[in-house]
Amino acid sequence: MASGSSDSPEAPDGSDALPPDPQKVKAGKKPPTSQAARKARPVKKPATYQDVLDAPPNMVAEVLGGALYTFPRPASPHGRAASRLGVRLGGPFDSDQGDPGGWWILDEPELHMGDDIVVPDLAGWRREHMPDIPDAAYFSQPPDWACEVLSPSTRALDEGAKKTIYAREGVTHIWHVDPLARWLAAYALRGGRYALIGKLAGDAPVSLPPFDAIEFRLDDLWLSPAKP
Repeated sequence: MASGSSDSPEAPDGSDALPPDPQKVKAGKKPPTSQAARKARPVKKPATYQDVLDAPPNMVAEVLGGALYTFPRPASPHGRAASRLGVRLGGPFDSDQGDPGGWWILDEPELHMGDDIVVPDLAGWRREHMPDIPDAAYFSQPPDWACEVLSPSTRALDEGAKKTIYAREGVTHIWHVDPLARWLAAYALRGGRYALIGKLAGDAPVSLPPFDAIEFRLDDLWLSPAKP
């Protein structure tokens, strides 16, 4: 036994507990327990950035409200919608030759916002707010726009906790895209909450803030139906 240790049992809070009274044990009575011992409960530590770094490399890891969430890489309808939307917006907005330009648009950037770590499918920063893309593993500056492509495993978090975090951090616009139901919903931050400003489905033309300077067909985001 190490020097300075004690043979007496230790309470959950680290204080020394008295050994049980043999007479009370024989009588079938439970030994007294200190108030601190009764109240002490194991405390689970909030997830940290280290938990994200330790996540398997084939998983997307996020910390929301102190809890770690990991998800597998998305299926093809999700990936198709995200990549095609990036192409449609990146050409005119995130290009030196693009018109109207003025944006940085990135796939799956890691955002550190307070104690939360979120990974949107797409995010955009106005260059007037972030003149250069930092050479870093993650971003601390909230984007001006974020897009979540919904899937059955992430829908609840995308429409709940992550939407709340984006509003708290002042992300002025968010889009939600559902590649299975084939719709796109756009929201604008008003009075600290998101208001729906447009919802389109199928093959509708898309021209919604903050990218209403252009128009593209919504069905360009969807996987083509399987051929018989």
